[in-house]
Amino acid sequence: MKNLILFLVCNLVYISINAQSKDTTTKKLTSELEQIAQRNHINGFSVAIVNSDSVLYTHGFGFADVSNQKKYTSHTVQNIASVSKTCIGLALLKAQEMGKLNLDDPINKYLPFEVTNPHFPEESITIRHLASHTSTIRDASQYERRGYILRNSENGQARVNMNFRSSDDLMNYDLFLEKILSSKGEWYKKKNFIKKKPGEIFEYTNIGAGLAALVLENAVGQPFPEFTKTHIFDPLEMSNTGWFLKDVDDSKHSKLYAERDLELAPYQLVNYPDGGLITSSTDLGKYLSELISGYNGNGTVLNTESYKELFSPNLNEENHKNRSDSAYNDEYNMGIFMGMSATGQIGHSGGDPAVTTLMFFNSQTNTGKLLIANTELSKEGITEFIDIFKTLASYETKL
Repeated sequence: MKNLILFLVCNLVYISINAQSKDTTTKKLTSELEQIAQRNHINGFSVAIVNSDSVLYTHGFGFADVSNQKKYTSHTVQNIASVSKTCIGLALLKAQEMGKLNLDDPINKYLPFEVTNPHFPEESITIRHLASHTSTIRDASQYERRGYILRNSENGQARVNMNFRSSDDLMNYDLFLEKILSSKGEWYKKKNFIKKKPGEIFEYTNIGAGLAALVLENAVGQPFPEFTKTHIFDPLEMSNTGWFLKDVDDSKHSKLYAERDLELAPYQLVNYPDGGLITSSTDLGKYLSELISGYNGNGTVLNTESYKELFSPNLNEENHKNRSDSAYNDEYNMGIFMGMSATGQIGHSGGDPAVTTLMFFNSQTNTGKLLIANTELSKEGITEFIDIFKTLASYETKL
């Protein structure tokens, strides 16, 4: 009995010391990030560091609403740009588990309109081609010109981006894609496709990502937002995450800033699956933790085989025109909408008007970090953003 009591006492002391050490480390990290935030080139941002078990650290800095001095917190939500595409990957693999599709199926098996590379009309584009950005579809000029829609008809002093269109121009994304990709479409051009066979060359495409979500919708017979909520967001208890404002607590939504002192008019994406997910660092941290678990064979959203396919590289040197081996180049290799750098960082980056995001985990340490910012980055803002992420990386193994 004395030995048992001694063991329990020692164990409690060890836990207490560890807790104090973690608390000290957390305070130090917060202090370092606060010092960087004081440069004031980014109005508001949130971060998280996670492992496969939990969110180790999440915090917000600066302001979600500068004029009203509303703090940016770990529960503040905003769109996260192309990090959203990783959800398409998980959704496709869940549908494959359910027997609704196969990644090597031709996409025309599931589409209401035909999509074919006009330079190689006999070659089928597959779902895997879309998911690895080797479909030979390129982002047409109409994607930029017609893809961003103002949420409001009146925007006061807020800046309206030159590519933002009237709220009256909002259309369903399937019609948007048909107009661009169908040979009968209003905006169709042969140059919307590369002169390469599907599968031969990597060409990052937002339009292709949206098309993959449309394929999934038709394969499972359920809207993409409902499918991802049912099979990803709800199981992970991502309670304030969704593709539209109605799906989240919009009172927690950050304003976006075209410049440090200039608000950007609120906008939405027509082709929303490619970058329109709205979430917080708290919720996205849960998602990243699940990805790390899945990478190590312990995920809950997908089975082991699906996670293995999610992270299996599909590209080689021949698929690239120029292949950068920088630490966080998520285009070095590609799983199923899952980027992989040459240094073993796995995840995705994202950028839209006044939005910049990074979400990666280190495949060696099994620790991940993410950063969400609400301000268009100036030269100084880029430096601040990089320094924030470097600081997170330096604490990967300290928490």
